[in-house]
Amino acid sequence: MSTLLLVIHIIVCIALICIVLLQGGKGAEVGATFGAGASNTIFGAAGGQSFLGKLTTGAAVIFMLTSLALAIFWGQPGSSSIMPEQVAPASAPAAMPTPSTPPAAPAGEAK
Repeated sequence: MSTLLLVIHIIVCIALICIVLLQGGKGAEVGATFGAGASNTIFGAAGGQSFLGKLTTGAAVIFMLTSLALAIFWGQPGSSSIMPEQVAPASAPAAMPTPSTPPAAPAGEAK
């Protein structure tokens, strides 16, 4: 299951990168031909969302869901890790022996 999710995650990641790179800047929209101020108001206050914008939103939602699912699957106890020594609980450090006699005062020190 996690392998299938990982494959979907990688495909959506690459698709998301390509979709974002295909989109033009804010000044390259249809409304930009009417002047600088009209580019933001040609489709109303909210603006129009192109097909690539909707595709970006969908790919981003799928990317976030697969990221969350992979984090849940790989975070469960008993799952494999690429760093098993980091996942294993560290044993308690050995207690240092305490000296039975107090340390001697340095020589030449007057009281």
